[in-house]
Amino acid sequence: MSARLLRRVLQEREAAPQDTDVADDDQPAEEEASPPRSSARNLFDLLDDGNGDGEGDGDEEDKEEDETEIIQALSYTEQKHSEQKKANVVPETNKKSKKKKKKSKAEPSSTKSKDAQSLDSILEAIEKNTIQQRSHQSDRAAGKEFETNEATHGASSVLAIDPKHLKGENEMRRIFGSKVVDSFENQRNMPSSSRQVRGARRVAHNPRKTLLVSPPSYWPPWDKSISMDLLEMKNGLNYFRYTYDPSVSHVQELFEADKAANDLNAIAAILGKYPYHPESLLTFAELFKYSGEHQSSADAVEKCLFALECAWHPLFSPLQGNYQLKFSHDINKPLFTALFSHMKNLDRRGCHRSALEVCKFLLSLDSDDPKGALFCIDYFALRSQQYKWLEQFAEEYQCDNSLWLFPNFSFSLAIARFYLERDAASEGSDDADKSTSLDLMKQALMLHPMVLRKIVDKAPLKDSSWTQILRNVFFGSAKPGSPSLEHMINIYVERHYIMWRFPELQNLLKEAALLVIESLKQDNREAQDWACVRKEAFLSEKNEYSHLLVSDFSDTTPSLPPEELRPFMVGPGMVHEMPPVEQEAGPERLRAPREVAGRNPAVVFLESLLPWVDYGDNHHDANDDNDDD
Repeated sequence: MSARLLRRVLQEREAAPQDTDVADDDQPAEEEASPPRSSARNLFDLLDDGNGDGEGDGDEEDKEEDETEIIQALSYTEQKHSEQKKANVVPETNKKSKKKKKKSKAEPSSTKSKDAQSLDSILEAIEKNTIQQRSHQSDRAAGKEFETNEATHGASSVLAIDPKHLKGENEMRRIFGSKVVDSFENQRNMPSSSRQVRGARRVAHNPRKTLLVSPPSYWPPWDKSISMDLLEMKNGLNYFRYTYDPSVSHVQELFEADKAANDLNAIAAILGKYPYHPESLLTFAELFKYSGEHQSSADAVEKCLFALECAWHPLFSPLQGNYQLKFSHDINKPLFTALFSHMKNLDRRGCHRSALEVCKFLLSLDSDDPKGALFCIDYFALRSQQYKWLEQFAEEYQCDNSLWLFPNFSFSLAIARFYLERDAASEGSDDADKSTSLDLMKQALMLHPMVLRKIVDKAPLKDSSWTQILRNVFFGSAKPGSPSLEHMINIYVERHYIMWRFPELQNLLKEAALLVIESLKQDNREAQDWACVRKEAFLSEKNEYSHLLVSDFSDTTPSLPPEELRPFMVGPGMVHEMPPVEQEAGPERLRAPREVAGRNPAVVFLESLLPWVDYGDNHHDANDDNDDD
């Protein structure tokens, strides 16, 4: 018998006329103390009816236990109700004041509230016991599965995502305050023209709440053109893949044809009809980025993430960590690209903690790490001051090589230990069982001596002492020894060079470099030992990370001039009709005259004030006509 059925029984009991004795003060006390009139229906017959409600199909033993608990609860409530009625008997008197009548009328309401409280407590206790029994049975049934998941995926806990820090708006509110961020968001979400305002009124809707981004109200509703399918369940992981709706499957073919022809107008037409086509949005995001419109680029990326998140499978959740979305499927690639671009946009806005959470999500999507999230997750951890988490991640994350062998982690772990030591000194605690930051920095320089010269050149470090340090043979003639390692070092320097502009870290690096030089003077065999470690860790003669571009990890974005973007804004048949770039860039560049016939004179006047507008030599023709006259 379920709790809902028990509540129905108790409601029937309360609905019976029980308080007639209090309403009439002239009745004798014996009638007041009499038990309430029972219902004509046997209450325990409802126990058999509970099996037909379809609320539970458990075992026979569970049903018997539930029935015994309910019978005990009913008997307890009957006994307690009769005791309360006896205690609330009002003695018979001939003369009663109005105050006593009011008091006697108020007493049954108090008893009703007490009865309701006691019944609610009984229901809560029964429900709690039932939930505990069912959870205990389910835990015992799935115990082996949980053990397998913990054994094979121990790194899932260290990649757990905090939903509070996923959105950049929340971090901006913590930094600048809610009023500043809200006013900025209101200006951003305000439509730019009266036409959009009228359109927003006609299609006003509440945007769907998502985990990654906050969609503004003027975005169109999601068109459901893409969805996510569950491929298989293996080793405690769910493997997913995106898929297009059959009705819009031809849109991807159109996009591929337009992309091959460099026809952005045709891609814009696709977005006009299908505003949430992921690859079209990412194409325009790249166009806006290279043209210097970073806010428009970020909006296009967020719109793409909104559409991809709306298509998630019910079993797909970033907060659980039991999922895989392989990059090998082409249809899954837009999510990786959008997350990587969104992560960089958050970092550009100063939301380093949000960028760290997005980087966790990106790394957990595919264990092969196709976008190189491992080469920037330590940077976001340092910028967001998550030093303890970085050490925990380096210890628990499962990888082919130890993370401390990577150039970025070898130096970042030393930096994290440095700040933890400084915090421990201010608090009066001490971590004597761990290596010091100076020792870790020394190991990083011994393992990757080539990093020092690149940091000095990139940061740059202009102190004269660095010139003397780089003259040492160990640092001056250092070579990576592997194409993969050299590429990783270049990515590290491009991503992390800004960290070495802090004076305290420069002092730590200088002290460790001098300590390395002194130790090598005493024993040169230590350098050979570290060279062997480096050679064994990176054996491949090919660049295993050639698919990762160094420019993708850079803070600077190269911008293209408008004359180089113009060929992409026209159809493929019009490219040969355009003048060459050298002719357009020259001082004698010809401008096509604009027509003025049939146009509004006020618009033509305002347009003529612009320096790049040319209407031709029409005045010469007018003078010629006057001469002829």
